[in-house]
Amino acid sequence: MAWATACASRRRNSEPLKPTARAPLSLRLWPRSLTFRVIAFSTVWAILTLVVIFTLITTLYRQASERGFDSLLSAHLFNLIGSIGISDTGALTGAPDLGDLRFSEPNSGWYWSVEPASEGVHGDLHSSSMTSKIPSPSVAEVPFNASFQRSYSAEGIDGEQLEVFESEFVLDAKNRAARFRVMGNQSELEQEIATFQRRLLTYLSLFGVGMIAINAIAILLGLQPLRRVRNALAMVREGTAQRLDGRFPAEIEPLANETNALIENNKRIVERSRTQVGNLAHSLKTPLAVLLNEGRALGGAKGQLIAEQAASMQKQVDHYLQRARVAAQRDSVVYRTPVAPLVQRMVRVLQKLNPQTSLSLSLPATEIVFAGEREDLEELLGNLLENAMKWAKSAVSVTVAPLAGKDDNLFEISIDDDGPGIPEDKARDALKRGRRLDETKPGTGLGLAIVADLVNEYGGVLALERSDLGGLKAVVRLRTLH
Repeated sequence: MAWATACASRRRNSEPLKPTARAPLSLRLWPRSLTFRVIAFSTVWAILTLVVIFTLITTLYRQASERGFDSLLSAHLFNLIGSIGISDTGALTGAPDLGDLRFSEPNSGWYWSVEPASEGVHGDLHSSSMTSKIPSPSVAEVPFNASFQRSYSAEGIDGEQLEVFESEFVLDAKNRAARFRVMGNQSELEQEIATFQRRLLTYLSLFGVGMIAINAIAILLGLQPLRRVRNALAMVREGTAQRLDGRFPAEIEPLANETNALIENNKRIVERSRTQVGNLAHSLKTPLAVLLNEGRALGGAKGQLIAEQAASMQKQVDHYLQRARVAAQRDSVVYRTPVAPLVQRMVRVLQKLNPQTSLSLSLPATEIVFAGEREDLEELLGNLLENAMKWAKSAVSVTVAPLAGKDDNLFEISIDDDGPGIPEDKARDALKRGRRLDETKPGTGLGLAIVADLVNEYGGVLALERSDLGGLKAVVRLRTLH
């Protein structure tokens, strides 16, 4: 029979049991995770801070290096001016020693030169490192300042970038002047700045990784109480604890207290509902028994009618009281029932009561825990097993298994018999309350209806199929706890 004969469709507001292809739960929850948000925000902030620090330090270092470079060239220029003189014939004289060996290395990028700047001056002096003349821009392109000094960039002998400090200075009373130039290798300065930037970037990166790691550890440790609350709630939901126990930080303790109060209030509501259901059952039991006895004692057609109606009322009351009890506790978070021990016990009892029928049982290796109350699972299995034993010819099979690969939160109970089975077109009628397909067998017609209601209240599925044994196969799918 098709699964379309399932009688117990889930409640409208419950989760569908049909599995869907979705991303792993942990991946779907990460964007909404408080830990992820805090770590991501702190990481982005740390990276932005380190970028700003890197930019600021490199900028300050460049400015300081360039000032130091300019100061060095300016000092060399004044030293050069003080080392050069002029003879009576107008020849430039002097042997400057600027105290830097780079002015002696050929094509080092560090040069000085002295050239005539007025009439009556001749000769040309330059450092030994300067193997060819380096042109200078015209005064129109780069004019002198009020101190007869100017600075500009030029290309060196080997293509390096030079920074040039130049000045014109009067050498004697005859106003004979010379042009002094000191040139520094600016490419070396850029290389030094680049080396500093690489080292700084390496150190800041290591520091940033360490800071982010320490920050993440601190956040994880700081949020550990929230994980404790989550674990404690899971224990309450699974029934291994009745409340949230333990010491929590001041920020979380009010949440734990309110949760405990909510759990206690839920338990009070359940107990109050059970008490009211019990009181109702007790108050109706005696009047219904009186009506039933009086009808039987009265005899005749009227007495039989009264007895039948009283018995029907008693069945209806039992049925709806059962539904009310299940509804009162179905959303509780403190019920858990191991399935295997309960099924084994019920199979042993029914095997003793029906020795002529072979009853086999198949259980999984892993423990399955039903997310509900033991009495409900007992009544559900009891009705299905009694129905199977009543109709079976010689064999009944019971199988309990988790639904691996489909939904980790579901398990399945299958009960097969080798009886006559139920035609597909009558399967739905068999699940209706009080409906009996064969009046020759004893019964009230409420067994499968009660099972359907119980399964429905727990958001499960009940289906009637054709069994491999030739009879009926009743399949129940319910939720489990891990």
